[in-house]
Amino acid sequence: MDDTGSSRKPFDDESATGPHRKKSVLFVCTGNACRSQMGEALLRHVGSDQFDVASAGTHPAGFVSPLALDALHALGIQYDSGESKNWREFEGCTFDLVIYLCENAMQQEPPSWSGPARRVEWPLPDPTFHLGSDDDRREFALCIAKRLAGKIGGLMAMNWNLPDETITAHLGILADF
Repeated sequence: MDDTGSSRKPFDDESATGPHRKKSVLFVCTGNACRSQMGEALLRHVGSDQFDVASAGTHPAGFVSPLALDALHALGIQYDSGESKNWREFEGCTFDLVIYLCENAMQQEPPSWSGPARRVEWPLPDPTFHLGSDDDRREFALCIAKRLAGKIGGLMAMNWNLPDETITAHLGILADF
């Protein structure tokens, strides 16, 4: 936690520059209850040495879905620190990458980010609205978490020193993964 009591890592540290600077990533969906929480937890789990990561919602649900927590637990990730946040909390922050995980969030007017945040669209179905039994819904959430993990694996393997158009193309390929 910082001096303000927030556990959120600041994303506006302009002193961190150079080729070894961590990339900053924000995962966004509507409620910040399931998909974006899983994205944040997965990338933190495998890439905290390379990425500063957060998640937020355009209209936060106010809770983290048990479906997300169950899916993460099934993947061996303990994630108790999640909280549903509004993306406006990050206004003025600098992000290298803003990953939209739902079409609804993509259609919203974003806050003003500081710097040239690269916008990436990885739309995935929301497990919280999946029909079926509780077991069906848990299995569906796990499938979505595994799809995100695959995309994040590709993100981890990217060479960020390539030309911008090549990076953009690679991020686009990950959207279809």
